[in-house]
Amino acid sequence: MADSYDFSLDELFERLEQMPVPEGYKVQIVEGAITMSPQRDVHWKIIRRIVRELEDRFGMDVNVLSDVRIDFGEQNGFAPDVVKLAAVAKKDSRGRWLPRDIEFVAEVISKGTSATDYGPKKLAYAAAGIPVYLIVDPYVGRCHVHSEPKDGDYHKQISVDFGLDVDLTGTAVDLTLRTGRFPRD
Repeated sequence: MADSYDFSLDELFERLEQMPVPEGYKVQIVEGAITMSPQRDVHWKIIRRIVRELEDRFGMDVNVLSDVRIDFGEQNGFAPDVVKLAAVAKKDSRGRWLPRDIEFVAEVISKGTSATDYGPKKLAYAAAGIPVYLIVDPYVGRCHVHSEPKDGDYHKQISVDFGLDVDLTGTAVDLTLRTGRFPRD
């Protein structure tokens, strides 16, 4: 039955804008399915700390976004928790940022979104050639760094427990991310 509806991402997002989405919820389209997840304070505190690290490293004018729609193919309209764009990034003719300009993505998982962050999003980011994908898991207190995208997957992964530094030097982000103050859920 679901296959009889062929809406584009734009059409789906237009319909979503007409719906009463509860305050504090993030809406995305992953593999053609609409997902809504609540934002929690732990989630936001980690996002804020990552953004602060990027601003400390690159200055206040660094092109960093949070919860802004970026399309990854015809079935994926994500609103990543943190995105660092290249300094030369420009929006397309529709006013959207392009995946090719992304240097870094961070997703802070929620219980309801963990499978998406570790699965379809990871594959979509790799297929788009995003150089560094960081998954932050406050439930187990661990960060997972995925890098070296090739042939639709990441070929290098490291995991770092909260409290230890995440070494991103030598990557497109070129910083050391301190996790000692990341809260756990």
